[in-house]
Amino acid sequence: MKKLPLTSLFSLAIFSGSPYAEGITQQIEDGLNFHNNGKNGAIKFDLNTRYENVNQEESPLKTANAFTSRLQAGLLSPNFYGFQAYAEYEGNLAMVEDYNSQRNGNTGYSIIADPEKSELNQLWLSYNGIPNTVIKGGRQRIKLDDDRFIGNAGWRQMETTYDAVLVTHTNQQLPGLVINAGYIGNIQTFTGTTENIEAPFLNINYKMGNYGNVIGYGYWLDYTEDNIQDPKQKTIEKSSQTYGLRATCCTKPLESIKISDNYGLVYNAEWNYQSDYGHGQTPYEAHRFNFMGGFSAYNVLFKGAMEQLNGSGANRHFDTPLGTNHQFQGWADLFLTTPNDGIRDVFGSVSVPFQEGSLVLTGVYHAFSDDTGRLDFGDEWDFLLMKKFGKHYSLLAKYAYYNAGNDLAYATASSDTQKIWLQANVNF
Repeated sequence: MKKLPLTSLFSLAIFSGSPYAEGITQQIEDGLNFHNNGKNGAIKFDLNTRYENVNQEESPLKTANAFTSRLQAGLLSPNFYGFQAYAEYEGNLAMVEDYNSQRNGNTGYSIIADPEKSELNQLWLSYNGIPNTVIKGGRQRIKLDDDRFIGNAGWRQMETTYDAVLVTHTNQQLPGLVINAGYIGNIQTFTGTTENIEAPFLNINYKMGNYGNVIGYGYWLDYTEDNIQDPKQKTIEKSSQTYGLRATCCTKPLESIKISDNYGLVYNAEWNYQSDYGHGQTPYEAHRFNFMGGFSAYNVLFKGAMEQLNGSGANRHFDTPLGTNHQFQGWADLFLTTPNDGIRDVFGSVSVPFQEGSLVLTGVYHAFSDDTGRLDFGDEWDFLLMKKFGKHYSLLAKYAYYNAGNDLAYATASSDTQKIWLQANVNF
């Protein structure tokens, strides 16, 4: 097979509809997947190149500009008597570094949490010799449900992975039941730091036919040491125990509960209880409520929702330290940590597909307040344009504008903030 430089792969996306481009893409796919459609092993890679701009209008920090390119390259072994192994390298190159990555010392700029770094991203061994069960141990990517509580922070260039044991069981006596149970002993964070933790978890998911899923879960996070790089962060205060129940359906119009051929319904209802645990030094109790209702019409998806995380003071608020929090409470990332007074996010969104779904335009509006609804924390507009070229190529343009509220005394969100992203991705 003729070799192509990685930069040439982006040009294939532009012409992916042509027979020539489709032929080259198929050659690459065949070359990276070993015999039997990859079941006997594969080479995997993900190249993500991004420009990001952050402008905080009332802040003394300088406008941040980042132009980065991240490569993940991995080798999956053949399945040998039920055993399979995977090793993956991850490296992020900062070609323009006018930003504070929280690791580069550029503290005069706004934060863009994409450090220039390389690391072992995954190294795991799995076993599937027990019927309907997979056991995986080692450094691995873990994503549960909508990533609110355990995810890989996949929006950032360097993702979060876990040194963990994960057991996944698909029950055959009760079809639709999937149980994930595991233990996390170490976190490799997306900011390039390491956090020590003792964290058993349990997630039980039952699919109710075409009406969605019912999920019950418990996560016990015990941070055993403060952050070595910055002891002032008091990492141990992130320790918590969280219990939850969730009923949900669905994320895409084609998966919605059908009213007719062209109309459908989506919903989400979730409740959580969280309290102090392990090495956490501050006793507290907090609740979370998350409700969404929506409908699809000719594949256009409309949603209205409210997510509330309660708080009653410093280290007494509901938090999700292992979640992919960029997906929640606005893409400007001003509320990655819950304010002391809690937060209520009332929002609506619309997603419109074009070109048979390969091009999608999404708009979201958020209104933020404290958990009582009395304090104005501001509002935010988010827009996303995503274009996919087949299975392996995509282009993205994304925009967020946060307008600070009159009553906000939360330092990281005290100024109007604008963020812009342009991104190209190749994934095999």
